[in-house]
Amino acid sequence: MKIKTLCFILVLLVTGSMGTIHASANDQKVKELDIEDSFDGAEGTMVLQNLKNDKVFIYDNQRSKVRYTPESTFKVANALIGLQTKAVSDEYEVKRWDGVIREFEDWNRDHTLASAMRHSVIWYYQAMARDIGAENMQQYVNLLDYGNRDISGGIDQFWLDSSIKISAREQVQFIEKLVEEKLPIDKQHMRTVKRIMINEEADSYVLHGKTGTRLSDMGLGWYVGYIETDKGKWAFATNMDGSGSKAKTITLEALKELDIIEE
Repeated sequence: MKIKTLCFILVLLVTGSMGTIHASANDQKVKELDIEDSFDGAEGTMVLQNLKNDKVFIYDNQRSKVRYTPESTFKVANALIGLQTKAVSDEYEVKRWDGVIREFEDWNRDHTLASAMRHSVIWYYQAMARDIGAENMQQYVNLLDYGNRDISGGIDQFWLDSSIKISAREQVQFIEKLVEEKLPIDKQHMRTVKRIMINEEADSYVLHGKTGTRLSDMGLGWYVGYIETDKGKWAFATNMDGSGSKAKTITLEALKELDIIEE
């Protein structure tokens, strides 16, 4: 009995040591991002991961773990689910404008899945979410392991300052799986969504991303996506107490500071 007990203790010690070594190895890959000036006094975080070697850069490590509503960055997941469930057939499927005048001029016309991503047209993605339906939406939000998975805020509202929440770290994990086509979604649909996420194409890089802003008070902004260069691919997620456009500006400044984008 004593021998068995001693063996059990030794196993615990060995496995515990291995866990410590593994955690330390991961910690060594995390580096602090020195971009406080870019936030100009606003609270925020940025997570940037090299998908080739898993090296991670983080500004405000604590905030990077805090979940916030994704706002329009959920359009990435919404598009994937819409295509997978055949709520839309492809990136060119048109939804007709209902004639209701909304706050942004670009929203007041017909749109496709791609143009609605580009102009962040909420009504298009709300209509698609209703076509997906609550049951299918919940199933795929679970399969995608998206944040807290809570869609109780309503089928066409849950991502807009409502029930579903996700952290910057989780956003990067989600984007990494999209880039590497490891999500439980058909590859052709993942490739479509990656294509319609393109924000900018240059000689040395292609930038894929989606902004998100809490429109009720402009008090939460996101920029989420990835960048492809000759040297590799980097996934990123930035959120802050401000607008999505400001979060995007901060992200681009950081990518330039790290020479991922060459000026």
